[in-house]
Amino acid sequence: MGGMTRSNRVVKAARRPEVRLPRLAAASIGELEPDGDYDGLEFQEADFAGQDGAGARFMDCALTGCALDETRLHHARVLDSVLTGIRGVGTDLAEASLRDVELVDARLGGVQLHGAVLERVLVRGGKIDYPNLRTARLKDVVFQGCVLVEPDFGGARLERVEFVDCVLKGAVLTAATLVDVDLRRAAQLDIARGVGRLSGAVISHTQLLDLAAVLAAEIGVRVAPED
Repeated sequence: MGGMTRSNRVVKAARRPEVRLPRLAAASIGELEPDGDYDGLEFQEADFAGQDGAGARFMDCALTGCALDETRLHHARVLDSVLTGIRGVGTDLAEASLRDVELVDARLGGVQLHGAVLERVLVRGGKIDYPNLRTARLKDVVFQGCVLVEPDFGGARLERVEFVDCVLKGAVLTAATLVDVDLRRAAQLDIARGVGRLSGAVISHTQLLDLAAVLAAEIGVRVAPED
């Protein structure tokens, strides 16, 4: 844990996605299909609630204002795409793959991302409640200006992940592995469980003081009032 206080620790910066969408065609599909292949399409205000797109591939796509309540996207692949203003409760993205993706102003609750792979992903703005990222792999991911409520990173691997001007409430890091994770610019850092897994992350001196009580409880240190 001592490494967290070293201000001169070198942290490798996350590589941000550089999404350059081609000219897109307006999507005219009625419903998602399992293992569907969607390439170069623009989805505007589409309602995918309750639909099954498990295993589908989205490449060079833009999804704007789409509803994803209980949408099944297990094992889906989202590549070189921009998702703006998507919303939904219980969206199933378990074991999905997101690469070179921008997720902007999302409003999601209980999204299932356990076992997912996120590489070169920017999550900017919005609010995500109770995201399940257990055993997920995050590499070159930036959370910027967003609110994450009780994110569960249990057993996940985070490498070159940055939290910039974002709020983390009740984060769970149990059994997680952190490599070059930069938390110094998080607007709020609240860790419910697994604070001892912060080895491999860098935090600010102020954050260390804020985490002192939970850190003491994690390692079994009793803090008694002075006589």
